[in-house]
Amino acid sequence: MLAQALLFALGLVALITGAEALVRGASRLAVSWGISPLVVGLTVVAFGTSAPEMAVSVGAALAGSSDLAIGNVVGSNIANVLLILGLSALIAPLLVHEQIIRQEVPVMIGASLVVVAMALDGTIGRIEAGLLAVLVLAYTTFLVVQSRRASPETKDEYAREIPAAAWDRHWSVQVLLVLGGLGLLVLGAGWLVDAAVAVARVLGVSDLVIGLTVVAVGTSMPEIATSLIAALRGQRDIAVGNVIGSNVFNLLAVLGAAGLVSAGGLSVPDAARHFDLWVMLAVAFACLPILMTGREIARWEGGVFLAYYAAYTAYLILAAQRHEALPAYSSIMLSYAVPLTVITLVVSFMRRR
Repeated sequence: MLAQALLFALGLVALITGAEALVRGASRLAVSWGISPLVVGLTVVAFGTSAPEMAVSVGAALAGSSDLAIGNVVGSNIANVLLILGLSALIAPLLVHEQIIRQEVPVMIGASLVVVAMALDGTIGRIEAGLLAVLVLAYTTFLVVQSRRASPETKDEYAREIPAAAWDRHWSVQVLLVLGGLGLLVLGAGWLVDAAVAVARVLGVSDLVIGLTVVAVGTSMPEIATSLIAALRGQRDIAVGNVIGSNVFNLLAVLGAAGLVSAGGLSVPDAARHFDLWVMLAVAFACLPILMTGREIARWEGGVFLAYYAAYTAYLILAAQRHEALPAYSSIMLSYAVPLTVITLVVSFMRRR
């Protein structure tokens, strides 16, 4: 256990250092290449911080553990919205770019719907996985082309928003920062996941629950570190874009790659089909009304996100243990907590109008 604790601590240090380097390098590259920080967050940063999910899910698929591959992606997407956006909003209210509301959140919802529809029959086959991979390539190309067409005035605004220091002004240094940051993020996430999974295995937790909780949070550590540091640095486009982009990448690229390398496609466990995938879809839909109430995620809304993530994790733990308190807990959540949140959001929306 001492060795696992040391591994966990080293992973955390690597994640923080890597996230700082990645955010700095990516934000400078945005200016150098005439690409908006939002698009960098949606592509370079999001795809890079999702590298651990890719490694874990593809490795699990090759090892024949579809439960872990599916659980990792679904759990990571839930954690990205509820945990990461929640924590980031507590640091500073997240002013959200109009493009995220108008375009990126609907894309995330659409990708979630596609994956849920594919999973309903219990399998994501190779043809379906190939379609997911094609979709992520098309989406990325569209984002880059769209950003490159931005007006000169908009590009000048990016430069004023993210001024470069003397030492990182050259594009080669910026690329090295991005690559170095990605390397540290992947390395740190691997150490964290290895340590956490080793402990979970000793406790006898199932592959699906490990994927939904321990591995999902562990592989989301790069997103957590990157978004929190971006929020602290005031680069909120990267903080929010990282989360939305990572979710789209997880659904399309990670599941696509995992399904392509798996001999018979990905087998979707019943528990995921009946509950977890629907939670992931509900969380994706939850972003839209919150953002539409004022184009920001306020601190109290970040607190609501965190509370729901804690409640979801508690449910998974109770379900894994087949605890006698599970029926009562589920009833309380459905009868009181969810309706209360809906009423609160409606009241907030009416006040902002």
